Amino acid sequence: MSIRKSLLITSIDRYVSLSITIVSTMVLARLLTPSEVGAFSVAMVLISVMSMMRGMGAGQYLVQEKEVTEDRMRAVWAVQLGLGVLMGLVVAGMAVPAAHFYKDERVRDILFVLAGNFLITPFGSVTYVWLMREMRFVPLALMQFAYTVTNAVVAIWLAWKGWGAISLAWGNLAATVANALVAMCFRPKGHPWMPGLREVPRVLSFGARVSTSALADTLSKGAPEFFLGNLQSLAAAGFYSRAAGLVSLFHRLVFDVASQVATTDFAKRSREAQDARAPFLLSMAHITVLCWAFSAFLALMAGPLIRVLYGAQWTTSAPLVSWLSAALAVSAPVALCLAALTGLGAAAQVLRAGMLSAAAAMLLALAGAYLGLQAVAVTALLSAALGTAWWLRSARQVVGFAWKELAAVLRRSAAVALAASIGPLLAVLVYGWAPEHTWTVLLLGGAGAAAGFLAGIAQFGHPLFDELRRLFGLWKGLSAKKS
Repeated sequence: MSIRKSLLITSIDRYVSLSITIVSTMVLARLLTPSEVGAFSVAMVLISVMSMMRGMGAGQYLVQEKEVTEDRMRAVWAVQLGLGVLMGLVVAGMAVPAAHFYKDERVRDILFVLAGNFLITPFGSVTYVWLMREMRFVPLALMQFAYTVTNAVVAIWLAWKGWGAISLAWGNLAATVANALVAMCFRPKGHPWMPGLREVPRVLSFGARVSTSALADTLSKGAPEFFLGNLQSLAAAGFYSRAAGLVSLFHRLVFDVASQVATTDFAKRSREAQDARAPFLLSMAHITVLCWAFSAFLALMAGPLIRVLYGAQWTTSAPLVSWLSAALAVSAPVALCLAALTGLGAAAQVLRAGMLSAAAAMLLALAGAYLGLQAVAVTALLSAALGTAWWLRSARQVVGFAWKELAAVLRRSAAVALAASIGPLLAVLVYGWAPEHTWTVLLLGGAGAAAGFLAGIAQFGHPLFDELRRLFGLWKGLSAKKS
């Protein structure tokens, strides 16, 4: 499957799922309090840490392995199944101590429910990574759709019935079951059901380094909510979680799509001994221009967006969104660096960059949590700058691009982002940071951002303009055939 077709299918999948997620989040934000969302958020930090340890990088190993044998498939299955059971038991054992740590029994109940995820996930994960390796994105899209719809329906229904924070946990567990059931429908007939230990050392030699980096990244991302929940309050963790969730929309819109396809493409290039420098720089141009334009809009429109999406009870999150948007812009290159290094098999570089950036992020988050909610968001920007520097340095060692080449790409993306920010900035100057007519400001700011973005990519000759012209040409061709 071609890169463009893969991106198209993956984009449709993610954007449909994202639309469902946005709607469900808007509904849940009005059914649950910041404290209830905070209780679920701190529990999910612990779950995320265990999730990174669950597969021990076996999935990434399978994607990049040049020669897949039956013994290696059995080893991947053994690692994922065995660690899934182990992590499920660990999470269940952590439930009571975690509830004491946060002084809230809701955390205990949520962790008991979420522990079931680890017992179910392995039955879909092997199929998932095999489909990733083979670039079969239609079945992957169906798996993601089943997960998203089930999560939204179950969580909203239970929250509406008054179940509170644990409704989110039951929605998550039900979604995992749905995802695994769909995955079973696409499991290749030749895939072994019996685990094997013969190739486990080979799987772990690569996977342990990649998963350690992923674990460190998860710890760093969850550190603000983890520390705020204990040093401030669960409500503070809830406000931060809501702001971070809004900013993470770009990950769902672009990073997740691009990373999924890029990792498999770089792995394919590595297996076929093809050059990775040119596609890396082209992908960097696309990712940074989209991320920086999105970040500028989000930072300027934070107040109206929070009120429209989540309601007045979440306005405390608005200033956090602006700071976290700046952090998102600074960290734009990281996702592509990770995808390239993972796909090219550079596990040592992934581990080094991941550990360094995560250590800085956790230390800064701890310092910020002592000072207050706003300080945590500011430290996120500082840690993003440090992390991006380390990831780019590691990617340069493996991919082989020149700093001058990268600078030329980033300058063009920055010029386009600046043009896209003019409209939202004018809307803020006219109506203020907390306007009464939120929809008016959002429409004006959004229209201005879109117009500035399109004018910018055309004026500055950005590579994305060529992609849009190609898509427009294809659309005109299809329209002509229909007529």
